[in-house]
Amino acid sequence: MTLFLEILLLIICLVIINSFIIYPAVVYLIGRKKPFSTKSKNFQPTISVLIAAYNEEKVISERIKNIASQNYDMSKVEVFVGSDASSDSTNEILSALKNEFPWLKVYLSEKRLGKAGIINNLIKDVKGEILVFTDANTEFHKDALKNIIVDFADDDVGGVCGKLILIDSDKARTDSVEEVKYWKYETIIKRAEGTCGISLSANGGFFAIRKKLYCIIPTEKAVTDDLYISLSVVSQGCKFTYREDAIAYENTGKNLRAEYKRKVRFSATNFQTLVFFKSLLLNKNTFLSYAFFSHKVTRWFLPILLLLVFVLSLFLSYSNLIILDFFLIQLFFYFFALIGFMLTFIKVRIQIFSLPYFFVISNLAVVEGLIKFLNRKHSVIWQSTER
Repeated sequence: MTLFLEILLLIICLVIINSFIIYPAVVYLIGRKKPFSTKSKNFQPTISVLIAAYNEEKVISERIKNIASQNYDMSKVEVFVGSDASSDSTNEILSALKNEFPWLKVYLSEKRLGKAGIINNLIKDVKGEILVFTDANTEFHKDALKNIIVDFADDDVGGVCGKLILIDSDKARTDSVEEVKYWKYETIIKRAEGTCGISLSANGGFFAIRKKLYCIIPTEKAVTDDLYISLSVVSQGCKFTYREDAIAYENTGKNLRAEYKRKVRFSATNFQTLVFFKSLLLNKNTFLSYAFFSHKVTRWFLPILLLLVFVLSLFLSYSNLIILDFFLIQLFFYFFALIGFMLTFIKVRIQIFSLPYFFVISNLAVVEGLIKFLNRKHSVIWQSTER
């Protein structure tokens, strides 16, 4: 029995190590060996930019003006903004902007549809060859549109992920939000996946796909729209690449509570999205299946795996000194996380404590999201994170 539990502990640890270390190394090495290269940089298709907005009066005007400043032929661009029954002055601002920018199309919903519902409605009228998805609180670099469409010159490319840079505008932050550091790590993996043509989850703030590959996003069950669209493209056998030079910016959440709520919401919808694409685990492209298992499935079940590791190592520590040491390392890590939590009460941020705390709180958000998913209490209606 002890031997069986030790083998089980080893397998679970290997699954976790694979997700965070082995898999990123594998996609990096494969990408270096067979890097994706584009055929042409003179490709200029028609573009439809889609934005779902809810109560975005603080940012929507600057968002439209930012798109207007793009280094791209705007005669080939149309921008669709769907206001999801906004209760602030978003609708009035959009109506005024529509008179200023002829390429701006505005859809005002009288009832809440959720982001997926808004996007599905906008799709009905778009004419562009390439769909660009972005958010109201995102800011494009001036060459963002010009660079994100480059890879579409290759007919095998169905989607392109832009580089989203998170900005922590609060330099004196003391609430242990370490999203920027985690995002930098995730960006390294996204870049490597893109080089291999298998970006599994585009940055919601900036990505593009071919219009013909768009699949209607389910609204009867809440899904993560950017993840759903990304997986639907790769599941059709198309490449999904990453453009380092297609740059967009977003601010991090205003505080840890806001980030936690966002993670809970995304966790619940991510589980539902994974259910829709469970067939990817046995895809004819075995590398794609490996990527899906390593970067998505393992990550979203990580809290359960960590709990199993903790319980198993506790039970086995009485008979194995190596496992005892491993258990003590875990105790120290969670103790540091606890210190990080206590430091938030006196508004002190020390990274050796705030990073473990952010890791733990992020996984707790996943657990709450899983519970909401299992209880079917997650909703298609969303409210943007305050930034």
